[in-house]
Amino acid sequence: MVFANPTYRYLLLLLIPMIGWYIWKLCKSQASLQVSSSEAFDAPGATSWKVYLRHVPFILRMAAVAVLIIILARPQSTNSWQNTSTEGIDIVLAMDISSSMLAQDLKPNRLEASKDVASSFINGRPNDNIGLVVFAAESFTQCPLTTDHTVLLNLFKDVQPGIIQDGTAIGLGLANAVSRVKDSQAKSKVIILLTDGVNNQGEIAPVTAAEIAKTFGVRVYTIGVGTQGKAPYPFQTAFGVQYMDVDVDIDEPTLKQIAATTGGQYFRATDNASLKDIYSEIDKMEKTKISVQEYSKKQEEYKNWALLLFSLLLVEILLRNTLLRNIP
Repeated sequence: MVFANPTYRYLLLLLIPMIGWYIWKLCKSQASLQVSSSEAFDAPGATSWKVYLRHVPFILRMAAVAVLIIILARPQSTNSWQNTSTEGIDIVLAMDISSSMLAQDLKPNRLEASKDVASSFINGRPNDNIGLVVFAAESFTQCPLTTDHTVLLNLFKDVQPGIIQDGTAIGLGLANAVSRVKDSQAKSKVIILLTDGVNNQGEIAPVTAAEIAKTFGVRVYTIGVGTQGKAPYPFQTAFGVQYMDVDVDIDEPTLKQIAATTGGQYFRATDNASLKDIYSEIDKMEKTKISVQEYSKKQEEYKNWALLLFSLLLVEILLRNTLLRNIP
């Protein structure tokens, strides 16, 4: 319950001096009488029950004043609701899962670091359709566009190098991602393509795939992941997996051309922090539109209080003129 005139409630403080005045008047009006013995007054039934009820009219009067003040404050009940409409964005994550993604210039390696940051990105966009495409020498859809991000994240955890033939088919991965989002009715369609190498596999050139994306109005953000210079790569030897420092080779000119062709942007992630910053920047650039309309309805509640006020006054009048009537 709310009040249209809440300041009127401060008038309730007037009850304090009114109660004080009543107590003072009660003490001043009591008469004294000296008697030789009080035995007659101590006998059972000597004190009338009316003595205990003589304060009831005053209590009813104070309650009536309090109710009157509440009525002046205009009590109201509110009923509010809102309609929310969301204009989501369709996003496909195209991720390189070639063996080079096991390089440890990012911790624990490029692939796991990319998965961790991408998972946080997914959790931060609950209203968007998000899908996952992976590629190496070939490409396949790990998860189609969905708003069930729990399923998407579970499928994301299963992504590991070696599930498809090794290599780097950037053009094929991008084309596959475009096919996942091209028929979408969303006003904004986005692909985030992450790779650490040079296109060396696949029948579709990366620039050709970028032109296809542009045709369907798909914006592509490209991310080159890998440090500058050399990075420790894993190699399988007769003595197990050995790590050797190998030159980092990322086809940045092609990734920049893909982004420029589709109206996106190219980023370079050289460590975990910069990769996280890149996804945060993309998150800011691709904001979901949410429209909220709020409605509120108020209803006056003074009628019940007025009925209570009338009842209190009526009971007081009846008591003063019947059971608790004063003799002149």
